[in-house]
Amino acid sequence: MNIEKYCAAHSASEDELLQELVRYTHLHVMHPRMLSGHLQGRLLSMLSHMLRPRRMLEIGAFTGYSTLCLAEGLAPEGILHTIERNDELEDICCRFFNRSRYAQQIQLHIGDALEIIPQFDEVFDLVFIDGDKREYLDYFNAVIDKVRSGGIIIADNVLWDGKVIEEPVVNDAQTQGIIRFNDAVQRNARVENLLLPLRDGLMLCRKI
Repeated sequence: MNIEKYCAAHSASEDELLQELVRYTHLHVMHPRMLSGHLQGRLLSMLSHMLRPRRMLEIGAFTGYSTLCLAEGLAPEGILHTIERNDELEDICCRFFNRSRYAQQIQLHIGDALEIIPQFDEVFDLVFIDGDKREYLDYFNAVIDKVRSGGIIIADNVLWDGKVIEEPVVNDAQTQGIIRFNDAVQRNARVENLLLPLRDGLMLCRKI
């Protein structure tokens, strides 16, 4: 924890809107630890800036912190599609999206990602997966053909509190889903992958 604080102290800071969103999420939303947070947010922003994506897709917006971080690197004409299943979070997302400089570039979709993704006639430069852990591999399979060669797929929570190196409980579908995803990505010849032990684990995949 001290190392993580040191890293945060020596990394670019969040802007005021992100800081406000962190406070609001902790005060008003259940399970605030689902929020990406400072270090991960800066990494997402950095990767987005490096790619300058024209089209991005996020699966699982929660309260919109990671969305705003990803939007920081959008090309001037870029669009970020973000999908959130929980309609109770729609008002929070919209409230903060509309106050950001990226308000016209973020399109929020409420519903099941596996039903929404096939409707996109887009080629994505960057995809961030942070939805239902049981469906990670389904998300990956749904987006892989919509990502350009050289594009990036990032998946959050792939270490799942360390449960991935333990024998999963029979009825623990979320842990089983993460393990199934990690193993499938490792075997997939269409991507080059790197699992980073940042926060709860980030899987970076570059489509070959």
